[in-house]
Amino acid sequence: MAKIDSLDTLLVEQLRDIYDAERRLTKAIPKMVKAATSEDLCSALNNHLAETEEQVTRLERAFEMLGEVPSAKACAGMKGIIEEGDEHAGEDYEEDSLRDAVIIGSAQRVEHYEIAAYGTAIAHARMLGRDDVADLLDQSLTEEKAADETLSEIAETCVNVDAMSESESDDEEQAQSSQRTSSRGRAAGNGARARSSRSRK
Repeated sequence: MAKIDSLDTLLVEQLRDIYDAERRLTKAIPKMVKAATSEDLCSALNNHLAETEEQVTRLERAFEMLGEVPSAKACAGMKGIIEEGDEHAGEDYEEDSLRDAVIIGSAQRVEHYEIAAYGTAIAHARMLGRDDVADLLDQSLTEEKAADETLSEIAETCVNVDAMSESESDDEEQAQSSQRTSSRGRAAGNGARARSSRSRK
């Protein structure tokens, strides 16, 4: 483990953490696409996969600008978020839209983590007078924020709406089924009472 003895060293360590996170995502996003069913969601994830690959390249350029060899440090935070997302996506769902809703939630956790990580690294780069590095990282931060907004839009206009509609449809079917069962029960009870009344006469 490297000794953090200056803000310069801290910045490099942060970049190594983000570098590992982004490389993990180049493998994780295709799994999300495979598990998703919404065309809008799959398209958004594929678009962000291309951005993520470019973000990896930007990080390598940032290392070079700082006179460092590109290298990764295991990002425990991203590793945990991805593992949790895989677990949730693999659960048994009644409707595909419910799985899509979970995938969006997992993807947005990823985006929020990255937004925080890039924001911190950019602030430190600017404090060190490395606006060249900060500007480069800011391109990736802008993409992360846009991806998060896109996922929110898909959730609000497509996936969550479908999940709600399907849930309401299931509730209506259950209510109608219960009503039919109740009606048959009342009819059977009325018939029994009628037969009992005739027998007394």
